[in-house]
Amino acid sequence: MIMPSSRLSRRCRIALLASGLVAAAAVAHAAPQEKADVLIRGGTIYDGGTGKPYVGDIALKGDRIVYVGRAKGLTAAKVIDAKGMIVAPGFIDAHTHADSFIRSPDAATRVNAAWLDQGVSTVMIGVDGFGTPDVGADAAKLEASGIGTNIVPFIGFGRVRQQVLGDDARAPDAQELDRMKALVAKGMCEGATGFSAGLFYPPQSFAKTEEVVAVAKEAAIRGGLYDTHQRDESSYTIGLLGSVKEAISIGKQAGMPVHFAHLKALGVDVQGQAPAVIAEIEAARKAGQDVTADQYPWLASGSSLDASLLPGWAVDGGGEALVKRLDDPATLAKIRDEMQNNMRRRGGPKALLLIAQGFPWTGKTLEQVAAEWQVDPRDAALRIIRQSIETSEPGKKGKGTAVASFNMAQADVDLIMQQPWIVTSSDGSDGHPRMFATFTEKYVNYVRDRKVISLQTFVRQSTGATADIYKIDHRGYLKAGYYADVVVIDPAHYAPRADYVHPRELSVGVAKLFVNGTLAVDGSQTTGAKAGRALLRPKPAAGCS
Repeated sequence: MIMPSSRLSRRCRIALLASGLVAAAAVAHAAPQEKADVLIRGGTIYDGGTGKPYVGDIALKGDRIVYVGRAKGLTAAKVIDAKGMIVAPGFIDAHTHADSFIRSPDAATRVNAAWLDQGVSTVMIGVDGFGTPDVGADAAKLEASGIGTNIVPFIGFGRVRQQVLGDDARAPDAQELDRMKALVAKGMCEGATGFSAGLFYPPQSFAKTEEVVAVAKEAAIRGGLYDTHQRDESSYTIGLLGSVKEAISIGKQAGMPVHFAHLKALGVDVQGQAPAVIAEIEAARKAGQDVTADQYPWLASGSSLDASLLPGWAVDGGGEALVKRLDDPATLAKIRDEMQNNMRRRGGPKALLLIAQGFPWTGKTLEQVAAEWQVDPRDAALRIIRQSIETSEPGKKGKGTAVASFNMAQADVDLIMQQPWIVTSSDGSDGHPRMFATFTEKYVNYVRDRKVISLQTFVRQSTGATADIYKIDHRGYLKAGYYADVVVIDPAHYAPRADYVHPRELSVGVAKLFVNGTLAVDGSQTTGAKAGRALLRPKPAAGCS
């Protein structure tokens, strides 16, 4: 006789619940009754979680994983022998600038091979404050055009501020602030996963903390997180530690999780400050705040000459206003004076490698270009910046100023990577090898050769931990019922080929990569499949009509 639940003892209820969970788990891992499309047999499974890896099998049917475990008698239309291989969830890149691929007019380029050949199946877009407010329309357009990877969009503070205030260094009035807030609300209701900001970059750098908080709250009440390229990763304005405190404060005041993009200690003034940065984040976490970060495994950052060297006030009003200032001898002298200290922060002209593709200075340091032109390095930089502005399309940022800045300490990078709240990102941008080789570089340099982190930590930081931070539904883990984003890696051959001189060489060693159940990479070669989807969050229950 089954007794009514109200009369069962607490111990009995717990026992019944436990037995039910065991039964549910058994069902979830039972071999599917119908024939699978793909069976990946005998690989070493790293499922994206914290459990130990094990040798097992994975079955895919359609766009889903239907079985994970050790199966006998399981059949499939296609069987892949993965003995000796690493089998993991498709990697998730927490911070990318993949626009030149996913927005290319060329269908073959939209395959997004730079990421696929590293084993990446999902990329974040709209980061650093550059995400369009038109989240829904943009996502639909990208998905309809055919893209090789999944995309997770952010709405960006920079785009919102520009749409309302242009490039001006001023605070919004009440009506303008309301317009900015409305744009963020719109983007969140259309499926953005959060609110990104790049307070280092003009015109976002002109915003005071309270302005950012006011706008960020619109994302917070709709379930978004605050993803930040913090105001200062060096000693430009409020300093690295002051900037970390500001970002944490913004999240606390807005009532939302904080995620630091490409966390680092950048420049000679702050090298060695990683322990202090970590202490600030740990203190916030211990106080109950949700604070995480991502990181790329390179000692050179990527930015532009104007962002790296020009004083912020010089770009108030945009490129045309800057050119006018450069044409005034007194203002030019002031700009050059402030550039000198900014260049010192970056390690000098020898530490600035010009990486914009297709220019006479590509692959040369600023010091080398200045010597060839027989000018001061500051004047060489200004010549490149001016040419970029004068040849750019109206309303678009000019090209040619991209730079890799060698200014991080290895000890800082190592220590940050070992933190439990760190995940992997490329910050992949044109001209820097991190676009083509971040995950492979991290594996070879930090896992295999130097053993800074374990292989399991590498997979966790590139899959499940990232999915957890961004709340990406049914991805990041190898579980029955999850989407079939699965990578099979040959550990003996998984390696980068790109470097700072040859930044666009594709990585090797991905034996297979499935994106939504479709084979996207086969034997380190992309198949041409464009099975990527726009991963929009469901409309929030509150704050959306």
